Amino acid sequence: MELNDPVALTDFGWDPLLRIAGAVLAGLLLGIDREVRGYGAGLRTHALASFGAALMTVSALALHEQLSGPDTRIDPLRVIEGTGSAIGILAAALVIFTGKEVRNLTTAVHLWVAAVLGIVFGAGQYPLGVAGLLFSVLILTVLRLGERRWFPESDDGKG
Repeated sequence: MELNDPVALTDFGWDPLLRIAGAVLAGLLLGIDREVRGYGAGLRTHALASFGAALMTVSALALHEQLSGPDTRIDPLRVIEGTGSAIGILAAALVIFTGKEVRNLTTAVHLWVAAVLGIVFGAGQYPLGVAGLLFSVLILTVLRLGERRWFPESDDGKG
């Protein structure tokens, strides 16, 4: 069996660590909202989803760079597809239907956004990641305040 050459620790550099750290920070910041509100997917879940997505993205990009050649067909974009499917299954498990009520839908989408931000930071797209994080936090905080003010009957903490 032939494997790719391992990457030496001295060849690793700071960029992959910065990408992963950005993803973890984004996941933690998104997880604060769910943690404070007492939902099942909180700080650790969001940070791990974002971290895992970033780690897979960095690894896929590194393998693409390391193994690409004229006779190879390597597609790092499959990581995005696989991550989307996996996080979709996990997020779907959070959604609860009771009668006519739907619970945890925001938390499920929240977790999906954390994974997407992990992919973005893992790909080294820092401006896009920061913008995505800022918009996400604004949506979660500013819109929640607006919902409470203008639609108090619809904000009943079903997350």
